[in-house]
Amino acid sequence: MDQITNFLVYNKTPTSRNSMKHEALRTNTKREKSFQGNKQDLLLSPLLDRMADAMLMNVYTEYVIHDTPKRMLRKYMLGTPQEEFYERVLYARNRVLVGARPAVVGGNPITEEMAMGLRITAFGTAACPPRGEWIHTPLVMRPADNSLGYGLSAQRNGTRSLLSGLQAHIIKWLLFDSRPVTKDNKSTEHPDSYLRPSEEKQEEALWRACSEVIWRCAAGAGASDPQAVVALPTDNTYVQHSSSYYQDGITEKSEDGSGALLLLYSAILSRGCENIKKDLDGKLNYLVSTQVEGSLNVTTLLLTGRATPYLHNGVQYVGDEDHYAMPQFGVLSRSPVGLLVWYGGEENLTGHVSKQYPGSRLKTPALPIWVTSCSGHFGVLFNTNRELLRNYHAERRFDIHYYTCGGCHVLLNVDTRAHEEAGTLRNDDISATPLEKLIHTKWQDAKITWSGTTPYTADSPI
Repeated sequence: MDQITNFLVYNKTPTSRNSMKHEALRTNTKREKSFQGNKQDLLLSPLLDRMADAMLMNVYTEYVIHDTPKRMLRKYMLGTPQEEFYERVLYARNRVLVGARPAVVGGNPITEEMAMGLRITAFGTAACPPRGEWIHTPLVMRPADNSLGYGLSAQRNGTRSLLSGLQAHIIKWLLFDSRPVTKDNKSTEHPDSYLRPSEEKQEEALWRACSEVIWRCAAGAGASDPQAVVALPTDNTYVQHSSSYYQDGITEKSEDGSGALLLLYSAILSRGCENIKKDLDGKLNYLVSTQVEGSLNVTTLLLTGRATPYLHNGVQYVGDEDHYAMPQFGVLSRSPVGLLVWYGGEENLTGHVSKQYPGSRLKTPALPIWVTSCSGHFGVLFNTNRELLRNYHAERRFDIHYYTCGGCHVLLNVDTRAHEEAGTLRNDDISATPLEKLIHTKWQDAKITWSGTTPYTADSPI
């Protein structure tokens, strides 16, 4: 330890030939006693270097000034009583609540255990942040009083499977649940008028659709008195960053502008993290997959209240001569909104995932609305006639709408009588588009004609 450092740390007079003067020592001591500022503020102050230089010039006029005395003076002024010094680094921290947490009106603040459970159930880990699209995707409707005013607006990303399920329930409420009930289920207004909602209708349709899927998840938990849990935004951060939990700015405080993630968390909390893991049945360790537009498990969670990877009806027991037959729980009741799946060339990309085909409870829902997964692309098929699936004559020839949250809308005509008039048609025709092949999984051998206009082309038809 050099002489200057020895003096600064232990207040000892150097024994070199250039010993410190007594008057300079007294002046330095008075300056130290008069210093009453906040030491932490001083460390961050840009004036510290100039103060250190000035003190060194006044006190150590007989010594050569270089970097080492300045650093030692800085640490001496901060009162570091150590023989060996280490650089101090201050890291910026988010505002964290210390002590008692402020009360949340009508709810409870999120805990670290709950935040970690949500992240692990949804994304597989709490030590890394979720994918960016889940943090930055809100629930936004298209302009009101517009031809596509019934639709959600979102980019093509991993939230599409969730948003398509929500979109189907928005259409369900606008077309059928909001209509006045009559004896013949007919309305004096044209059905298409319900697809041009006002801004107030849009808002009501959105919160009613969210409420319906959350309560369905709560009822799927099997409790006699189901309780829905809603994740809402707050200004306070309740969970600190740690080695086992990485703050994403949403989970620990539920920030605005992340409606898709909040809806996913609400569905998971209402269903229960442990029940979600049981639903997956070991096929996946977490709910959200790495596929471009998301996982079918997220869609089935919204449609049936259970994140089952099995789409068949009821319970099937699967086993062989070497293994006991194990139950696989599929769709346990008829769904109000259906699901149609066509894998196509996707099987080469995801050959490790067993293909599941919907049973009649998903193919023939209570209302003519289907979430579609066509080669991994999610959308919604729907018809405006409530009696379509109840009346054989209505199902012979009808129009059907196809919509994606990216803004693609097409109108198709489906004719199920064509095979009776012109012989059997091949539904594996190579000229058929993937969307036509998907429709053929419900209406085999039907003749499909494209018609209408495409007001938005953000997502091209498939």
